[in-house]
Amino acid sequence: MTFDNLQEYNGLWVFVEQGDGKPARVSLELLGKGRTLADKLGAVVTAILIGQNVTEMAEELIFYGADRVIIADDPIAKDYRTEINTDIIFEQVLKEKPEILLIGATCIGRDLAPRLSARLNTGCTADCTELDIDKEMRLIVATKPFFGRDLMADIICPFHRPQMVTVRAGVMELKDKDRKREGELIYIDVNLKKEDTKVKVLETIRSVSDSISLEEADKVVAAGMGVGNKEGFEMVKELAKLLGAQVGATSLPVDEGWISDDKKIGQTGKTIRPKLYIGCGVSGAIQHSAGMINSELIIAINTNPKADIFNFADYGIIGDVNQIVPALIKELRIVKG
Repeated sequence: MTFDNLQEYNGLWVFVEQGDGKPARVSLELLGKGRTLADKLGAVVTAILIGQNVTEMAEELIFYGADRVIIADDPIAKDYRTEINTDIIFEQVLKEKPEILLIGATCIGRDLAPRLSARLNTGCTADCTELDIDKEMRLIVATKPFFGRDLMADIICPFHRPQMVTVRAGVMELKDKDRKREGELIYIDVNLKKEDTKVKVLETIRSVSDSISLEEADKVVAAGMGVGNKEGFEMVKELAKLLGAQVGATSLPVDEGWISDDKKIGQTGKTIRPKLYIGCGVSGAIQHSAGMINSELIIAINTNPKADIFNFADYGIIGDVNQIVPALIKELRIVKG
């Protein structure tokens, strides 16, 4: 793991988080980005998948960029548990010596990554916004913001392996599935026993929602404090419904209780990249814009012509949200008949 034996390490790994028979979106995003990074190194991309009855899922990972999938398939590994996943990945890293390990910055990833980093005696750069490769040094260059994004830092881990990085969902682009790709499925024997596990999962309760997640939405209408009050927020929700969009928000509407915390976009919330983003009364402060600046088309509505959001919006409407949004709603109703 240290400077003396760095040359023994090769290859890029992605930990694939899974649940309900599906891989997490962030894991698929990281496979696509990992493929690009590995190509620069001339390296192989390996996905490591832990769960029960996951062969079909493993085959899909190859379509998203993996050359190999290491599979730990065991009934005891069906649900994520810290010690089980840590032990399995730790043993495989010691055996195969990857030079890079990518993990999604989800609740599970934030639990797993620091534990693995400590046990492997290596560094882990968390919540990165960009990844690149220094070909000459064979280093992953992880970029992340500091001081409210006033400073962007490039972080490297030159003396320890594997180089570990976590990335939030939506930061990297989800690449198209390539069904022509072929790869290798490698099953490992993990010999898990119930009596060896410290945590017993009694029940898994999934959050109930009648909508897709913000990270997966093609269209998002977001509200800031410029909407004024809860009634104004309800108006934004109506606009979103007519557009077939999901509703998001900056921190303050969430703090006011107008919408749940899982709809917050920004540094302390979700990162999205929809085809259409409409910001209603959103100032564009970095705390929010860090989570939506990669949207394909950005439309901003704000009374302040000097609002930060106009610096990167594709279209800007200077005016009162409480006048413009009702006008949009009226026109959309006419169009929809």
